[in-house]
Amino acid sequence: MTQPSGTQPSGTQPSGRSSAPKGRPTPKRSEKVPRRGGPVAPPPLTRREAAKRQRREAIEARNAFREGNARGDERYLAKRDAGPVRAMVRDLVDGRVNIGIVLLPLALTLVVINLTGNDTLKGIGISIWLVALLASALDLLLTGFLIRRRVRGQFPDERRTRGHIAYGLLRATVLRRFRMPPPRVSFRRGRTA
Repeated sequence: MTQPSGTQPSGTQPSGRSSAPKGRPTPKRSEKVPRRGGPVAPPPLTRREAAKRQRREAIEARNAFREGNARGDERYLAKRDAGPVRAMVRDLVDGRVNIGIVLLPLALTLVVINLTGNDTLKGIGISIWLVALLASALDLLLTGFLIRRRVRGQFPDERRTRGHIAYGLLRATVLRRFRMPPPRVSFRRGRTA
């Protein structure tokens, strides 16, 4: 059975062409792609000028990214920090007092104590260090359990709980002042800052 020329059998499209939904023509590129606003910079006259302009634009883009990340703006977050699950994990970790943050200051104190040469101070320092390590390990286990339970409760379709737990535990060991993106909640009962 042959079809009249210019028609296609029902349910097929001509090869190499895509069609718009029925009853609507294919949109023009000018309608789909938004135009950039503002004046256009004049073209560079030399290669050196082009390189300077390119460097300046790259620096401006990096600064905008850094400032947006420091503010916690979702548009500028790194891929590992983006998403509602990671935001919930950050808020959970930032709303608690984590023992893991004392490990670095204790390690520095232990180094200073070892430089004194006093054996009694060394013994006390190592004892305090071991107690802090044990307490930190228990706190990290508790934090991991809390993260797993909260992720499974609020996001039942989320399958990658291990990655979220590792993300939260790593954040729990970083001093609060140096956490990026910055904390959005205060220590007391996870209130929004």
